[in-house]
Amino acid sequence: MKPKTEAEILAGRIVKGMTFNEQAWAVCARVPKGKVTTYAAIARELGTQAYRAVGNAMNKNPYAPRVPCHRVVGSDGSLTGFAAGVEKKKRLLKAEGVVFTNGKVDLRQSAAEL
Repeated sequence: MKPKTEAEILAGRIVKGMTFNEQAWAVCARVPKGKVTTYAAIARELGTQAYRAVGNAMNKNPYAPRVPCHRVVGSDGSLTGFAAGVEKKKRLLKAEGVVFTNGKVDLRQSAAEL
């Protein structure tokens, strides 16, 4: 990967020539500490409905934790997938102040604007 592309990803910018995964990582990089987004929201931001492809991209994220893929959750607030395990994802999110209700992220209180 070209250093320029890496810098753009970490800055949350999408530039011409990026792969789908790079674009998904760039959008994910915009999610601030203490907030979350969903796989579907990232897909919508990229102009697609390919939320499963977003999940696949997050699973292959080489920039973690600088690109905080642990801040991406299911559309209902469920903690789906995480390379280091869902319990670690939950601990990371709780440590950042993300609000949980009935075992799921409370998206009304914790959703980020992309």
